[in-house]
Amino acid sequence: MRTAYSAIQIRGAEHALMALLPEGTLMQRAATGLAAACADLLGLVYGRRVVLLVGSGDNGGDALYAGERLARRGAWVGAVLAGSKTHEAGLRALLDAGGRVVDRSALERADLIVDGLVGIGASGALREPYAGLAEEANAARGTIVAVDVPSGVDASSGQVAGAAVRARVTVTMGAYKTGLLVDPGAAFAGQVELVDIGLGAYLPDPDVAALTGGDVDDLMPRPGNESDKYRRGVLGVAAGSDLFTGAAVLAVGGALRGGAGMVRYAGRRAPVDQVRAHWPEAVVTLLDEPSIEQVGRVQAWVLGPGLGTDDWAYELAGRVLASNVPVLIDADGLTLVARDRGLLRRSAPVLLTPHAGELARLIRADRDDIEAARLEHARRAAAELGVTVLLKGSTTVVAEDSRPVRVNVTGTPWLATGGTGDVLSGVVGALLAQSLSCYDAASCGAFVHGLAGRLAADGAPLAAADVATAIPAAIRAVTSASS
Repeated sequence: MRTAYSAIQIRGAEHALMALLPEGTLMQRAATGLAAACADLLGLVYGRRVVLLVGSGDNGGDALYAGERLARRGAWVGAVLAGSKTHEAGLRALLDAGGRVVDRSALERADLIVDGLVGIGASGALREPYAGLAEEANAARGTIVAVDVPSGVDASSGQVAGAAVRARVTVTMGAYKTGLLVDPGAAFAGQVELVDIGLGAYLPDPDVAALTGGDVDDLMPRPGNESDKYRRGVLGVAAGSDLFTGAAVLAVGGALRGGAGMVRYAGRRAPVDQVRAHWPEAVVTLLDEPSIEQVGRVQAWVLGPGLGTDDWAYELAGRVLASNVPVLIDADGLTLVARDRGLLRRSAPVLLTPHAGELARLIRADRDDIEAARLEHARRAAAELGVTVLLKGSTTVVAEDSRPVRVNVTGTPWLATGGTGDVLSGVVGALLAQSLSCYDAASCGAFVHGLAGRLAADGAPLAAADVATAIPAAIRAVTSASS
């Protein structure tokens, strides 16, 4: 599991470790790792042009000492001193090694640009001259390496309030920072490389975690020798309408591919006909009235994809939410509960799977604010509504009150097409029916769904049905190692 930490958590660990070490030890460790990463990117170091963007803080010192090491290997190294003060020992070391102080015009000819403008303690928009230097670095031809976090990215949230350095590689010290895993910050970080400077024993519980394939493998349910279709989990799906029949087909397909032992679909005539035609494996119930009494026993429900928001749909949602099993609510179901949040007052678990606009309606927030601060708003919704939240988008996050937010690391921009969210609901619902908690089902389902998207796309456009078809291959990819 990849764990990440807020700036406050990192600072606390650094102070605890620095109290035990000679002064400057951590900076030297950081500079050594940074210089090695820069050398790897340069390939041949001798004769290459390296420009350091040096701020007033420790990141500037890291950059100067790394520049010293590169200069001693024959690189041309120039430092743009942007801060009101400069790390004196670091600058002296650079000059002694043959480096020099240069003006910002040196960026135009740099092979490598090292961003040491601001560190993890910075927040808000970059001020001048930092903002202008960030934009000039982005426009230059040289490869950009950020020290710890790209300048302009909030290390604790991933928020970007203005100009920010867009790095090809971010060399982060001691531990991953939350803002490197969450968009928009993650999009500015590029490839993230971790330098171990000895913080591990001093770090608290993580702020954010990202599951690996091995973690998902450990959590995914597997049938045993005594399994039958009922023991493998029975999922109810209340989705689809005369207008949106495809949503029902896709949600049921995701559930069947996601490993549910049985899927019981309940809906109106048009989606019922489509589900029967596409998925003969599903047990289908035509609902003349918005009641679930005739559907049969289930271990979890998926509620909402394409369901509609009329009185009939509202009454059906109330019946589903009155049950005593976990319920995943998506799409039109979210619109219904946003209209009447009293529907969420139940003792059994609830998992919401909104995109930013749907979450905005649920918690009465602005969509743009949610996009800019995804962690903050997912946490707020989970605490305020007493539910688990899977917030979909460029970074999918899973939030549950009093637990680390989980960030999904799989996926592809090709998944941004109609119907893929319906498939995700089916996959996660299948995991809920197989007794995973909302927190684990959402995390594993998002991982598998994202991986299926990559497999289905393979660098080209996809349709939602392609993602459903690729789900078994994605599950196989994460579980085959221990099968």
